[in-house]
Amino acid sequence: MQKRVKVKPNSKQQAIAEEADGSLTVHLKSLPVDGKANQELIQLLAKKFKIPKTRIKIKSGLTYRQKLIEIDLN
Repeated sequence: MQKRVKVKPNSKQQAIAEEADGSLTVHLKSLPVDGKANQELIQLLAKKFKIPKTRIKIKSGLTYRQKLIEIDLN
């Protein structure tokens, strides 16, 4: 499954909101420095979908706020 994700780093709280178009908006506490926000994103999505972190990959947008995430639910 692939999801479009809009990341908002440096937020006060972690949160995941599903938008009307099926994409996700994810609020992260981490700053987008040294990949910390991407690591937090993967960890948060793994917890939401109850799967190991290794089954989530950032397909595109590694250094951007708009990302395409691949989630292996099998």
